[in-house]
Amino acid sequence: MAERLSRARERAFIGREEELGRFGEALAGDPQAPFAFYLYGPGGIGKSSLVRCLADEARAGGRLLLELDGRFISRDPADFERAAGPFLDVAGTVLFVDSFEHCQWLESWLWQRFLPHAADDTLVVLAGRLAPQPQWTADPAWAGVLHVRELEPFSDEQARSLLADARIPSALRERVLRFAGGNPLALSLAAAAGATGWSNEEIWAPSADVLRTLLAGLIGEVPSAAHRRALEVVAQAHSTSEELLAAVLPEEDAPALFAWLRDLPFIESTPRGLYPHDAARETLAADLRWRAPNAFTTMRQRLAEEYLRLLREAPEERVWVVTDEIFYLFRELESLARLRVWSGENEVHERPLCSDDIDVVLRMAEETEGAESAELVRYWIQRQAKGFSVFRCVATGRPVAFTARIVLPAPPDPEDVATDPVVAAAWAHTEATTPVSPGEHIGMTRFSIYPEHYQTPSRVIDLSNSRAQAEAARARGRAHGFVVYRDAEVWAERFKGVMHDTGARPRVGAHTYGLFSNDWRQVPVETWLRHLITATEVPAPSGPSAFSRPVFDQAVREALSHWRDTGAFAACALMRARLAADLGDPAEELRALLRRAVDDLGADPRGVRAREALTAGYFSGAPTQEAAARRLGLPYGTYRRHVRQGLDLLCAALWHRELHGVPR
Repeated sequence: MAERLSRARERAFIGREEELGRFGEALAGDPQAPFAFYLYGPGGIGKSSLVRCLADEARAGGRLLLELDGRFISRDPADFERAAGPFLDVAGTVLFVDSFEHCQWLESWLWQRFLPHAADDTLVVLAGRLAPQPQWTADPAWAGVLHVRELEPFSDEQARSLLADARIPSALRERVLRFAGGNPLALSLAAAAGATGWSNEEIWAPSADVLRTLLAGLIGEVPSAAHRRALEVVAQAHSTSEELLAAVLPEEDAPALFAWLRDLPFIESTPRGLYPHDAARETLAADLRWRAPNAFTTMRQRLAEEYLRLLREAPEERVWVVTDEIFYLFRELESLARLRVWSGENEVHERPLCSDDIDVVLRMAEETEGAESAELVRYWIQRQAKGFSVFRCVATGRPVAFTARIVLPAPPDPEDVATDPVVAAAWAHTEATTPVSPGEHIGMTRFSIYPEHYQTPSRVIDLSNSRAQAEAARARGRAHGFVVYRDAEVWAERFKGVMHDTGARPRVGAHTYGLFSNDWRQVPVETWLRHLITATEVPAPSGPSAFSRPVFDQAVREALSHWRDTGAFAACALMRARLAADLGDPAEELRALLRRAVDDLGADPRGVRAREALTAGYFSGAPTQEAAARRLGLPYGTYRRHVRQGLDLLCAALWHRELHGVPR
């Protein structure tokens, strides 16, 4: 079967002749061929397809393959080294690392410390979105053995060949080509949609909207509401397992939905579950958020609650995985954008404090916060060394930062209170607000010291906060959570809506510190996360309605005429409007929405007569419009004038809701 799949991929593969040629030379043992291949380009450009093709070539040549995915590589270089161990020991091994941009922090370490120890006749292929660091392409030691290539869009000839192989009719190819250009993912989606997946109307949008419209053409009519919910899951979750799908959609057939998702052409299977192409994910999420903002938020809540359940049950070594999944959901929130860095400075990994680190940690504390603070670090190492984490530079292994999360049980230890002014201020705050009872405790991130990025959002603070929030979810008896920062006013602004500024400003040596807290008894972690979700402002729609205004107005009139016939109403065109997308029972709820919208016309004196005319004509059961006019005691001409005015007002109000998602 593997051979059949390989041959099918080979037949379908288009272009990339130079990369295939150079890699073939390397497999054949050409001494002038590269040892390392670095392929990069934007999402959807075909990097993963090329990597799979190269892997098939290596497999056909009898090579041992190691295939790693950067999205699921640990931050610790030791874990990478264990996973890729044969590359250092077994001659002829070929190492592939796809999605390398997700573990870009390993780059310097790879060039300096890992790749130079490769076994004989090995090859390495790295594929990601980002170009390599310039010092490696400019390094004369690497120049002769490193092949760097930015992948480009398909040529016009290659794009035509792809569509022809997919049996897209020639009459349709030109329209697809004008729209999709040479983007391989866009063309592949178009080919997967086939001729039946495209409308006969001229609906092509500007090139910036290529993927959104192609996805709409590919998915078309989703088989059922359950399948639509499954898409909502995969668009938001970092990775989607069958178990996750079953947990957030308990009423649905999760195995069948998982199999359907797995067969979609923009979905990849990974060690943790299904993962959509980045471009496809963003397109799906934007479309769902625009079309059904309430459903989008509801699904986010379900996922967050399931992650919290996993967080409480996960083994210690998986805590960081689950916390990353949680915060991935909220990566666009303004409140978290002020606190977290989602990319950039990522070249650190976390390890427990060991005895060899103590002098370095004390030196960091003294140079950033002074001798008095360093003595407090020494004190807490003696008391709670297990709460300290040291962060090392991935490239060099050098310690660059440390954090300390301490646990303070009630009643407070008099020595702790007497020794550390910050701890004393925390206990004073709890006594003045909501005291900690015996059996409960305080959790505090007492130190977060990164000399190169002191007191500014950094990957170190991200990881430390994730751990603290994981502990708050898992710990029994945790009453308060505290964090400590020196630039109190700056952090108070960053924490607005996330943590409470206690107002306490304890002093240690020459510096004062801000003390920020959450009372996890009053606002449990689940409630805190829900607040983050519901506090998010849904953005204005990023695209037009599926209807033009004249077509929409006609759909409203049609819906009114069928309002009393539930079967005909359920088939009316207005059911396909955006304003019906969020409704749990679309037919019944849309009927109720229409009735409310007509009633709301009476709030304006100009609409009172219009509301009465529409109510009599469509909702009262009058068999004809003439009968409705008689019920109101109006001449037929006057009644028709009120109906026309009412329809104009009603269509305007519903069109506003269609575009903006809220009533006028």
